[in-house]
Amino acid sequence: MTSSILVDRRDGWILLTLNRPDRLNSFNDEMHRALAAALDEAGNDEGCRAVLIAGAGRGFCAGQDLSDRVGKDGPPDLGYTIETFYNPLVRRIRALRKPVVCAVNGVAAGAGANIAFACDIVLAARSARFIQSFAKIGLVPDSGGTFFLPRLIGDARARALALTAEPLAAEKAEEWGLIWKVLDDDKLMAEAEALAAHFATQPTQGLAYVKEALNASATNDLDTQLDLERDLQRKAGRTPDYAEGVKAFMEKRPASFTGRAK
Repeated sequence: MTSSILVDRRDGWILLTLNRPDRLNSFNDEMHRALAAALDEAGNDEGCRAVLIAGAGRGFCAGQDLSDRVGKDGPPDLGYTIETFYNPLVRRIRALRKPVVCAVNGVAAGAGANIAFACDIVLAARSARFIQSFAKIGLVPDSGGTFFLPRLIGDARARALALTAEPLAAEKAEEWGLIWKVLDDDKLMAEAEALAAHFATQPTQGLAYVKEALNASATNDLDTQLDLERDLQRKAGRTPDYAEGVKAFMEKRPASFTGRAK
């Protein structure tokens, strides 16, 4: 049986490919479990200093595989599905102590779009489309959609996308600040892989502290955030990579970061 998640270990980073192209990489329970296991493995692997998530075939991810919910007795408990699979996935991505890059090709719909937005840096092919498709079937944006959208693009645009389920072109998503960069379709993966490879050479612990600070800023007040910055800077200043970075700067040479905490 073909794996629903392809794991490609590179030099210092890992490419995770959603691999159900015949279903536009929509999620079923098996794919959720495989992706969770792959992310946990990446998180525990000191040799992995960045993760790139991509989709096989003509689309990134169409969200939940609705056929997986058809034919069951009575209405499905979608809250159970979210609590068991989608919420832990978003939390894994946000908490991973290394950069997570997402390369979106083709459609990113429903939870597929919001999982992309949970990543640290999103690159998209020019042909990509982001769709909050939940309203079309009477559902609520999940996988962090109601959290990420207002913060990334403002309340007015978030409400319009969520209530109309209107597709958003990649170039407009970039213009609005929803994603980092749009690329020609044939250049997407090369640039995404180059970015992941770049992060594999950077001060991984420092980047983890950056993620921690940015994650907390969504709910902290200024005083709390200032205190957090102080505490994280204290930790960062004690890492070998900080010492190496300063030494390399003084010696006018490229730094050689290990990514290690000690």
